[in-house]
Amino acid sequence: MKKLNAQLAQGWQQLGPRFLPFADAASAELPLGRLLRLSLFQVSVGMAVVLLTGTLNRVMILELDVPAWLVSLMVALPVVFAPFRALVGFRSDTHKSVLGWRRVPYIWIGTMLQFGGLAIMPFALLVLSGDTVQTVPPWVGQGAAGIAFLLVGAGLHTTQTAGLALATDVAPADKRPRVVALLYVMLLVGMVAAALSFGVLLAEFDQMKLIQVIQGAAAVTIIFNSIALWKQEARNKELTAPDRDRPSFTEAWRTFRGQGRTLRLLTAVGLGTAGFSMQDVLLEPYGGQVLGLSVSETTLLTAMLAGGMLIGFMLAAQQLNRGRNHHRLAAVGVLIGLVAFSLVIFAAPLGSATMFRAGAVLIGLGGGLFGVSTLTAVMEMAEGSESGIALGAWGAVQATAMGCAIALGGAVRDVVNGFALSGALGPAMNQASTGYGVVYHLEILLLFATLVAVGPLVRSTQRSNEKTSQRKFGLAEFPG
Repeated sequence: MKKLNAQLAQGWQQLGPRFLPFADAASAELPLGRLLRLSLFQVSVGMAVVLLTGTLNRVMILELDVPAWLVSLMVALPVVFAPFRALVGFRSDTHKSVLGWRRVPYIWIGTMLQFGGLAIMPFALLVLSGDTVQTVPPWVGQGAAGIAFLLVGAGLHTTQTAGLALATDVAPADKRPRVVALLYVMLLVGMVAAALSFGVLLAEFDQMKLIQVIQGAAAVTIIFNSIALWKQEARNKELTAPDRDRPSFTEAWRTFRGQGRTLRLLTAVGLGTAGFSMQDVLLEPYGGQVLGLSVSETTLLTAMLAGGMLIGFMLAAQQLNRGRNHHRLAAVGVLIGLVAFSLVIFAAPLGSATMFRAGAVLIGLGGGLFGVSTLTAVMEMAEGSESGIALGAWGAVQATAMGCAIALGGAVRDVVNGFALSGALGPAMNQASTGYGVVYHLEILLLFATLVAVGPLVRSTQRSNEKTSQRKFGLAEFPG
């Protein structure tokens, strides 16, 4: 058996550099096995995201008969904590502890918050559904469900911020961007695996199964995060000494902001993320309601988006290996997004499903290029300051922009279609595509604003092209 294990290990080592997508993120200091074990915290975060925004969203509306406005409010609650990610990252940078750990306490706190929210969530949802209305007033269920969603949101944001900072701590400087991006790919892996698992387990829905699934997710969170943390962060009592001077958050933020055009880059990240994300919950309904596509045909749109993002990665890898400026490449991604949303808009009056599908692929392509490029830029800034606050700021901007954009997109579509279908906007606008069209035009406007923000960044980094061209770029840079 030992001989067989040795042969298999040797085979993977020979195969890895050529075919394994994450092999180039590993190093002597951070072997691939340890890196993949660390990535389990991202898998648990992905599982929680799918549970909140996918499975429970549908279950609460259809099976539990919870009003849609209340469900939307619950799902939006985790975004409330997103702006505090920069503060969480800063606190993990400057944590005082006699044990010598900076990141582990915050990852564990986030894990317990996530576990606590998932533990009370199924019972809160049952009360929220009204099944116990004769014994428990409705506001109890609403409050308990809100607390559960908020705890899960606070936990996953805390865990993810401190976990990414730990990854940059244990990885060599030249591998940090690839390691952090690998972890975001593992977030997507966790989301896909969780979606498939929840779909199978809840194929025949009943309330007991719902309780078991959510509590199982809570247990998996504890198990995965405990495995991820085991012997990852070395204890450094000097670094966390209680009597050591610590900068204030304002001072740390000033240092991070002094790395370059930080605020402009974060503004571009926010605008671009919002521009590409506002249609996330509308693309499939648009195909079904406006173009008459079947459920299976609209489901394929997700695969098309993913395929477009993969093409975007391959193009980004090729261009960055040739020394292409990452800010310029981000601008190219935005331009592709402008073309993509134009195709989606014109697909309705032309009745062209092919044009619509092409637009979906290009949305993924443009979003992939933009995400890869801005992630690389932020990680370069993190090299000049504490990684916690840098990654926290990026995560805060990205998560907040995405959550607000998705919520705004759905609201705008509903409001505009309400006026349009009632005839208030005139006979020419009395059609289901009107609300969707307004959202897509808003996204185009946001992408134009992103170009305005990115432009000066392209000029300011022209002199760093030589340094950028020497940085290896591989599949592990593909962001979530």
